[in-house]
Amino acid sequence: MTERTIGRIVRSLSGFYDVQTQQGIVTCRARGILRKEGNSPLTGDMVEITVDKGRGMVEKILPRKNHFIRPAVANVDALVVFAANVNPVTEPFLIDRVAAIAGDQNVDVYLCVNKCDLDPAMDLARIYRHAGFPVICTSAQTGEGVQELRAALEGKLTAFTGNSGVGKSSILNRLSPELKLETGEVSEKLGRGRHTTRHVELYQLSENTYVADTPGFSSFDTDQMELILKENLQYAFPDFGRFLGKCRFDDCSHRKEPDCAVRAAVEAGEIEKSRYESYLRLYEKSSQIKLWEIK
Repeated sequence: MTERTIGRIVRSLSGFYDVQTQQGIVTCRARGILRKEGNSPLTGDMVEITVDKGRGMVEKILPRKNHFIRPAVANVDALVVFAANVNPVTEPFLIDRVAAIAGDQNVDVYLCVNKCDLDPAMDLARIYRHAGFPVICTSAQTGEGVQELRAALEGKLTAFTGNSGVGKSSILNRLSPELKLETGEVSEKLGRGRHTTRHVELYQLSENTYVADTPGFSSFDTDQMELILKENLQYAFPDFGRFLGKCRFDDCSHRKEPDCAVRAAVEAGEIEKSRYESYLRLYEKSSQIKLWEIK
């Protein structure tokens, strides 16, 4: 007898989806029509499934409140971007691009500056606090900041993201030691980590608190991330907000136009220079989007 039920995808790997239902975990395939429609299931999706003789099939993806290409996750309440100032050093542009993608979907962003026992990364923390992001400094070795991070995660479905080797899985092990997730060493020569997380998986920390651990990325991987329409990009930088609408031209791109309030704020130190430089790099990429290519 075929049963129909609703659950949440907690793990996606090689075309199989583990769906958490009231009856437990059901491993499913997905109907081919979903992929043909360009609507493949993602970890975090609420889905309707059928179960027949223990075999599950994802029949329908319920409406999403948001979703991301990288990390490949849906229905998140917040994104925690991990960074470090030592082995590997995180390029601010990586943070800014992920934060802008989240901001474009109105998803809260936290910056977790990890490995603070090795380098406190005070300037990195200062930049993002100034930009208005909640910043939590942590150490998987000493436990510094872990309880503060746990409090920020409470009651949310949060995705951990960041460059490889920055310590996402190590911090998750601190938050929930019973997970015993694999962690990797960072190459001293290359200054980057080995990918130990190869799929997106949801872990339950408490009754209403879930964390998605996602594969790390490098600076080369940012080309695989979604782009934001150049007209919308300014709104994805919350630190630009109080200066928008104050430029001479209503359609100011904040690049070369005279009497630009955003550029004046950068020169006055009210907007961080590195944030503005990231905006310019993203604007250049966004300018290459052809509207007819957008579905």
